[in-house]
Amino acid sequence: MTTRRPTLSRRKAAALLGGFALSLASLGPAAAAEGQLRIAKQFGVVYLLLNVVEDQKLIEKHGKQAGLDIKVEYVQLSGGSAVNDALLSGNIEIAGAGVGPLFTLWDRTRGRQNVKGVASLGNFPYYLVTNNPDVKTIADFTEKDRIAVPAVGVSVQSRILQLASAKLWGDKDFAKLDKISVAVPHPEATAAIVKGGTEISGHFGNPPFQEQELADNPKARIVLNSYDVQGGPASSTVLYATEKFYKDSPKTYTAFLGALDDAAKFITANPEKAAEIYVRINGSKIDPAFLTTIIKNPAVSFKVTPENTLGLGTFMHRVGAIKTEPKTIGDYFFDDPRISNGS
Repeated sequence: MTTRRPTLSRRKAAALLGGFALSLASLGPAAAAEGQLRIAKQFGVVYLLLNVVEDQKLIEKHGKQAGLDIKVEYVQLSGGSAVNDALLSGNIEIAGAGVGPLFTLWDRTRGRQNVKGVASLGNFPYYLVTNNPDVKTIADFTEKDRIAVPAVGVSVQSRILQLASAKLWGDKDFAKLDKISVAVPHPEATAAIVKGGTEISGHFGNPPFQEQELADNPKARIVLNSYDVQGGPASSTVLYATEKFYKDSPKTYTAFLGALDDAAKFITANPEKAAEIYVRINGSKIDPAFLTTIIKNPAVSFKVTPENTLGLGTFMHRVGAIKTEPKTIGDYFFDDPRISNGS
């Protein structure tokens, strides 16, 4: 497989986090004053809530209603590991990543930074897509295959793949497919699946990348649907923060959550306009009409209330990936009426 040069966002992330990230993380995040909000997002329609919030300046709007001028910055990263490092080193206030990375950080920071979830970004089915005609199920992948995920063993895609593996081969082999998994950002992995000719024969992605693969490569097929593994619709991508930000910046926190809620309602009522916003904010070349069909997919819902997240945390505890077992949504999400009735 031809090695590609890192994208600008990956180079920036490396420079930002560097070797000092771990030492900073042990000290906890820097103090964040009211009115400062740096948000890490990744790739895909699963971050559409943040795209609408940015485009409509909804955080600033809610801040002004509370008598606060909020300076908002959006940081593009790839993979739960990079996002978690940025949060712990104090370079962001809000992390956007899979619920797997949230459970990892929640467990590791208990009694210190006390990281918890802020909100869901909605429910989306994630597909493991392959262009290998010999692969019908995950049991058909061999040592010659490579499965692209945002972060090996850490991303929510990787965790869902581990859960599927545990169901097939037993808990002792939950990480069996980690050894043929590789960390590749969604855009690059999509290009590999569509064009073929590389060692990457599988990609556990998210919308719209998985739909593009299926549309642009007639040999591409779905091997695994995250909803089937998780037992129904689930909030696989979430937002989370440190307890310090939650407690020290209550007006900023409340403005952010209110903005997310407004964005969810906007997307549900205006899917075509939301698609246009996604294209504009991300500089995407995707057809807005094609994107609208993804947004209007009955299996997709935009809401801040997390759904069906606890099961993955229970699994991660059972196989030893986290030490603490989550029992209720309040264990790993901050309290808010819109969140506490989640699951």
